Parts: sequence; structure tokens; C-alpha cells
Amino acid sequence: MKAVQFAQYGGPEMLQMQEMPDPVPADEDVLIAVKATTVNRLDLFQREGSRPVGNLPFTPGLEAVGIVINDAHGFRRGERVMTARALEAKGGGGYASMLAVPAAHLSRIPESVSFEEAVAAGLTASTAWGSLFDLGHLQAGQRVLIWAGSSGVGTIAIQIAKHAGAWVATTTSSEERAAELRKLGADLVIQHKQQDVSKVLQELGGVHLVIELVSTTLQTSIDACANDGRIILIGNLGGQKVTIDAQIQRVKRVTVVGGGSLRAAPADEQHILNLIAEKALTPVIAQVLSITQAAEAHRLLASGEPQGKIILRHAE
Repeated sequence: MKAVQFAQYGGPEMLQMQEMPDPVPADEDVLIAVKATTVNRLDLFQREGSRPVGNLPFTPGLEAVGIVINDAHGFRRGERVMTARALEAKGGGGYASMLAVPAAHLSRIPESVSFEEAVAAGLTASTAWGSLFDLGHLQAGQRVLIWAGSSGVGTIAIQIAKHAGAWVATTTSSEERAAELRKLGADLVIQHKQQDVSKVLQELGGVHLVIELVSTTLQTSIDACANDGRIILIGNLGGQKVTIDAQIQRVKRVTVVGGGSLRAAPADEQHILNLIAEKALTPVIAQVLSITQAAEAHRLLASGEPQGKIILRHAE
């Protein structure tokens, strides 16, 4: 098989296509031919060395979609499947052209859902679902703030929260992007460079839940909360260190929960794919590139320009 790897830490040019032995499935695995993966911020951090990996060379790719090669564990040859746990598969991550994936980690892709749509949902939708419901306990009628609405997690979290009956506020940096986020269902889009996010939301009574993707905005998130609000910290797009006013958090009884490497249960991931098939959710795709353009894709994501997911397609 072929795989895009980096053998040492550094810039995007470290990503190189290599010939690798095909993975050997264990008893619990299903062998799949990978058709697409995505580029995530963690891929960049791993390649740069700010999030060191266990061993080099390393094959990135947090999620993957593909076709089952041989009948196994109830999956039939030719079925289209998705995993949001590609790094736990044998063969590397989704930048590899073949993976041996534990059957328990696979979801079936409905016929009407494309590989691109499925993988664009993948980990981001799984993270959004887990943060909104598993940790955030979001209920219909509650108000939620989702930071970085144009990010991969942000675009799908807005739609999932709205589908669940929540009132959704989000943030962005431009009117052009604000218009797109309103189309996704956001009730309120706050341009954070020009508006005071916490003031705007407090005037509306505060929010019950915050999906915190920036981390350096944690104090603003606390200020934006209603009493007994909940903040799920799942990203640090703005940096890893922040200072907060503990008195405000204490008085308002705001709970901050670290999301870690958050994923929904595979059954919920299957439900997400079914919602896409029903047109209840629409994954936002920024660009589709060949896996041979992985370095370019890393540069594009680092630029901060994409709205939605960057997809890497493997050769047919």
C-alpha cells in the first residue's frame, strides 16, 4: 500500500509518499481500502512536533472512509464504511491507502451519502455530538454558544444543536462568514472582533452551554454563561494558556469540563450519518485535494482561510 508519512518533525515538506507493507488484520479487524481522509489541526501539530508522536516515521489521519475488502464481522465486501478512530487502526492513520480497523469502530455510510460528506462529518461531528450531549447535556430550548463557527467542529455543531431544538449563537470574524453561518441555522452570529461577545449574550439572559474551541476566550465564555452554565473545553485554537477570574466562575456556579480526545459512541456516529442522508445535516467542505497534495493541504489549513473541512482523496 501507499501512505503519506513524515519521518522527522518540521514543515509541510516533511510529508512524503511511501510504499508500505499492507496491514495484517487481527481477529477483531475489518480490512478497508481507504478512499478519503481529512486534514485536522492535530495533524499539523504532530508534524511540527508540538504534539510529538510515539514513533517515527508516522502516518497521520484521524478519520477515514473506504470500502470493505473482505467479508468480516458482519461487514460485506464492497460496503462503504467510516471510522473516526483511524489512528487506532493497523496501517497508520487515514493518510494510508489501506487500514485494518476494529469492527466496533466502523459505521456504514448510507447509499445517498458521498465519501466526501461522510469523512467531512467524521471526527468533527463525533466531537460535536459528544461535547453537546455526552458532556454538555444539551436540552431542547436551551441556549448554546459555539465558538469558531466556521471551523470544522463549529459548522457541524451549529447544525446538530439546532436540530436538537437549541437556540444557537456562534462567533466569526467577517460578515461574509456570518452570512454562511446563518444559512447553517445559527440564530445569532457575533463578529468577535467588533462586538463584545459576553455583553451581547448577557443582554439575552446568558447561555446554558458553551462549546469552547479557542480556550483563550475562556473568561469571555464564563461571562457569557447564565448561572449554572456549562463550558466544554474541546479546543485551543487560540493557545494553551489563559487567566480567568475565579470569583466570577464561583459566584455564577459555572462548570468547566475538559473534553480531551472527545468522540461520540459509534452508534451515535451512525446516527449522524443517517441524519446526513436525511438532509438534516450538511457537512461543510472547504476543498477536496489529492492525497499527493497533503503538504499543500497542511499549508492551506495553517493559513486559517478554510471554512469547513479539507479532504484528501486517495487514488481510485
